[in-house]
Amino acid sequence: MQTDNEKYNETVQPNTAFLNELKEKLPEFFTKDGFFDIDKFKDQLKDKNVNELSEGYQLNFIGKDYARRQAGEMASTVIVPDKKQNQGEGKNSKNLFFTGDNLEVLRHLQTSYQNKIDIIYIDPPYNTGQDDFAYPDSFEYSDDQLEDMFGLDDDQLARLKSIQGKSSHSAWLTFMYPRLQLAKHLLKQTGVIFISIDDNEDGNLKEICDEIFGEANFLAQVVWERAYAPINLKKNFSPSHDYMLVYGREANIIETSGITRNEAADNRYQNPDNDPRGPWKSSDMSVGPANESNIYPVTTPSGRVVEPPAGRSWSLSQKAFRERLADNRIWFGKNGDAVPSMKRFKSELRKTGVTPMTVWHYTDVGHSQEATQQLQQLMGGKKYFAYPKPVKLVQRVIQLYSDSDSVILDFFAGSATTAEAVLQQNIEDQGHRHFILVQLPEKTYHINKSGKKVPTKGGRTAFADGFMSIDQIARERIRRAAKKIREDNELTLPKDFDGSFKHYRVVKPVKQTLEEIDEFAPNNISLFTNMVDGFSSKSLGIVGDTTGEETILTTWLAKDGYSFDANVEIIKFDNYAAHKVEDDRLYLINEGWEAKQTKELLNQLGTHQLGVQSIVIFGYSFNVAGLRELESGLGQLDSKVTLIKRY
Repeated sequence: MQTDNEKYNETVQPNTAFLNELKEKLPEFFTKDGFFDIDKFKDQLKDKNVNELSEGYQLNFIGKDYARRQAGEMASTVIVPDKKQNQGEGKNSKNLFFTGDNLEVLRHLQTSYQNKIDIIYIDPPYNTGQDDFAYPDSFEYSDDQLEDMFGLDDDQLARLKSIQGKSSHSAWLTFMYPRLQLAKHLLKQTGVIFISIDDNEDGNLKEICDEIFGEANFLAQVVWERAYAPINLKKNFSPSHDYMLVYGREANIIETSGITRNEAADNRYQNPDNDPRGPWKSSDMSVGPANESNIYPVTTPSGRVVEPPAGRSWSLSQKAFRERLADNRIWFGKNGDAVPSMKRFKSELRKTGVTPMTVWHYTDVGHSQEATQQLQQLMGGKKYFAYPKPVKLVQRVIQLYSDSDSVILDFFAGSATTAEAVLQQNIEDQGHRHFILVQLPEKTYHINKSGKKVPTKGGRTAFADGFMSIDQIARERIRRAAKKIREDNELTLPKDFDGSFKHYRVVKPVKQTLEEIDEFAPNNISLFTNMVDGFSSKSLGIVGDTTGEETILTTWLAKDGYSFDANVEIIKFDNYAAHKVEDDRLYLINEGWEAKQTKELLNQLGTHQLGVQSIVIFGYSFNVAGLRELESGLGQLDSKVTLIKRY
């Protein structure tokens, strides 16, 4: 027997994610059978006088159809809450940290966080060819299935499988494409994504982002000056910059808050002529190259006649100049003898901050060496990461497009710079932003032929200090950063400062559990096999004492769109514990549901002691007879309660 998600994934095609998005936005073009009516769509285009033959360009690469299909698949993993963290220091936190494959985590977040994320910042592997990236997918489908899914012949199949474990451009794009596609759905309409990248994949990344987010939603390509000195050993050039590609979900409604004005910026606004409109600063009135119609003589109050510099013209037409002159918006210097300039009033600034430029200097947002040193100092002098991003760099991102309650997502968390940047920004402006971080539990060791744990090349220090995986270091960094912030701001720290996080592990069920699912027979539930136990932390082989019921409930809450701090109430039916969520839905997961529980449930529903719209059951915990009895009873109620069976 297959799980519900496995059944769904077998039907997924490369265009499934695209069609689902179309169905959500343009339901009128789908038939009652769920097919897209292309003729009706073409007719509507003609009615609106849209040119169907406009030029366009798409980047094609080996694995693109496979990547598109991945974007449409449902999660094949479960979400295991870390009880020690979540019921301890992270109990009241709204910050989230997921340990697991970010593709699977993004799938889990599609319902509960769709259109809810304000900013996404990611620093994915750069694919420099120096062991920083290798395509990780293992192609779990058989060759025959892959050929059938994508209409491949043997040679095409071989090309697709050739990217496995490789660091080619196609492999990197196949890796990034579904993650960006899923990330897009999480952004608010006013949401923005920043993607750090270098020269190796910058061009390719721009192409797939144009395809996924739309060319019209490209906002900027920021150049970050990450180095302050050259590396003289380089043969030709010493790279001193990285990029950040910036896209919005709906660029036409997005506007930056700007960079926070500092004292030096404010001091540039003076009022030497006591203008009643308040402080202003002058702005050059000449521009280049020259516009012939805007080249004309201007007479200063002192009587001197001036013209624009050679090769330039005035930025204003003669008419516009006269209007501004009459409104006292032209400045000729204290002596009335200077070249004219325009007055820019502080009171008329359209934003609270300064509009950012696309080159970010290390003097403003930090450089790589500074970031490494600061993280090393925070972690007790130990260097666990080679190239972390500066906190000030990510803070700049947050300042530009967030308000005090924004949610910031980073699904390539690495050293957790984004978390510290969120905490620091909250302190600086008394905000209540929250972060969601995702990090693969990349091991700091490998097992040698003797079965002994041996540290990896870059993981020696971490392994020696007891960190078995990268995500452990990231979580420790958050704790230390929060502790330092509390110490540095002891007198001004807000009472509701959220310096912790809830932790969840996203893992695949073990082979034994999958085999038991395949062998499950609802007419003959084994007395010796509790299917729920297969999802406990112990059965899944991870640390903690999370029960299978808690894992299933957490996974389903995310699937049904509830937040990770949803109000969950335990409801007892005799000795059976069910879970009610926000007076809306009742979950029956464990075994042991019998006729007496059905009778009590129906009584509470019928007398309106209990009010829910739906009941969700774990099908493996119910036999056919008990299930039919429950279905029959619910069908006889006056109020409609939907029964949802999940496998």
